[in-house]
Amino acid sequence: MDKNASPNADKTPQTSPEAPFTTFIQLDGKSPVPSQFRTQGTFTITRLQSPAGLPDRITKLSPVPALLVSISLKSLPSSSYQVWTADKLIGTSIVHPFRSNVIDFDSQPRCWAGSAFDYVHYSVPRKGLDDIAQDLGFGRVSDYRLAVLEDDLVVAQITKSILPFLGRSDALSVLALDQFSLVLGAHLIQQYGVLQKTARRSRGGLAPWQKHRASELLHENMHGRIRLSEIARECGLSVSHFARSFKTSFGTSTHQWLIQHRIDHAKQLMSQTSMSLIDIAIQSGFNDQAAFTRTFHQLVGLSPGRWRRHYRTRHSPA
Repeated sequence: MDKNASPNADKTPQTSPEAPFTTFIQLDGKSPVPSQFRTQGTFTITRLQSPAGLPDRITKLSPVPALLVSISLKSLPSSSYQVWTADKLIGTSIVHPFRSNVIDFDSQPRCWAGSAFDYVHYSVPRKGLDDIAQDLGFGRVSDYRLAVLEDDLVVAQITKSILPFLGRSDALSVLALDQFSLVLGAHLIQQYGVLQKTARRSRGGLAPWQKHRASELLHENMHGRIRLSEIARECGLSVSHFARSFKTSFGTSTHQWLIQHRIDHAKQLMSQTSMSLIDIAIQSGFNDQAAFTRTFHQLVGLSPGRWRRHYRTRHSPA
């Protein structure tokens, strides 16, 4: 990727102004660094790398109430890292890999890194968090505790799971990012939220008509460009309630269900047609053949071409 790439260089296809997206920004020693870093009013994931550090501190701003979750991917010496909230310098030590900060944007967080760094930043709107908290039975979360250099194994693990997709041509779909934001949001609420009551989780799955409608919509939007909120609305449920009920009914998330559906569809095309693998990849919802081959091998254990040859050998006339 171009080291002077703009912050919007790696956006996933958007279906609405509120769609989540990912960005991978790679700075070099000559890249201008703004004194203010403004996020958009939606769930975003930004990976920011620099081999030289920052000349001055950066103020991070959000147009909507939101939490900033930042995870270091590499070490920083204590002398090269500082964080301020509400103009107050927070005491810090050595930054170890995969330590995380959770800070409310309302405190106008500022940071400075004086040497090479690699960070993943999540902007998590409070509106989405309130919806998740309400659905989990916590009610509205009034506040979130400040965390700096937290050893949060959950945030570390989910960050590791999404890292391979940041900066790739086959970026995660909005459906996958919606699902990811729910997982992260539920954790933030329970780990950092100042809660007034305990959760009251509903354990029920989807009604038969809801299962049918959800699978129908996912089938019609095989590329994953449909929002989770659109499917939930069609089923008459909140996003969080729908996602949990879907997993209860199908045993997997909407995104993973869709990935498996793509693979099953590709198998059908490979076994019943003579279409090229690139055409099969596109018709099965993948951006390109490389993404199709990678995903197919992960789930099936064989490349698409090898699977096709084995299928034809097994089913050819004796």
